[in-house]
Amino acid sequence: MTRAHVALSILLLLPGCEVLPPIDLQRMIYQDRFTTWQRCSFLPNGRVLQDPPEGTLSREAPTGSAQLTTGVVAGAYVEDIPLPVTHALLDAGRMRFETYCAPCHGLRGDGASIVAEAMTLRRPPSIAGRAARRLPVGRIFQVIGDGYGLMRSYEEDLTTPEERWSVVAYVLALQTSHAVPVDALPPAAREEAERLFR
Repeated sequence: MTRAHVALSILLLLPGCEVLPPIDLQRMIYQDRFTTWQRCSFLPNGRVLQDPPEGTLSREAPTGSAQLTTGVVAGAYVEDIPLPVTHALLDAGRMRFETYCAPCHGLRGDGASIVAEAMTLRRPPSIAGRAARRLPVGRIFQVIGDGYGLMRSYEEDLTTPEERWSVVAYVLALQTSHAVPVDALPPAAREEAERLFR
């Protein structure tokens, strides 16, 4: 027996010491409480559920212009990226695209990837092909944020509109790269393309 055990035994044997009964934590679960729609005489307007203070915004409510936050203005998809398209934006978009989009859509956006080969129900489409190039940028932005078909929403990964727009900018760059004939490239870029895609 350790010293601590001996000391505890002596304390318990002293006259007047009582062992406390166990604490009943179940009573916290079953305590009296109001339900959401219950009437209540001591709160304003006689009900438990109170109106939020004037000017309160929902956590889910987008802040900023609709063009930036939803990609839709007056019921129509926006046609232009609402941010300056810079090298920094494209670099950020490439990094995010390669992290979140390329596993299914492929590094070139052509829908060719190991993950895509295993998707037997419906393969991810090419996002650099002719059909995807006809989509307005607002629609691409919306699909990234909301998901589409079997594709989940990436809003929890690309948490700001700016991050999602950076991916849209990179997708447009991929689409442009697929639409340019090899003969139209500058000589150095043509040699690189021919070397990569032989």
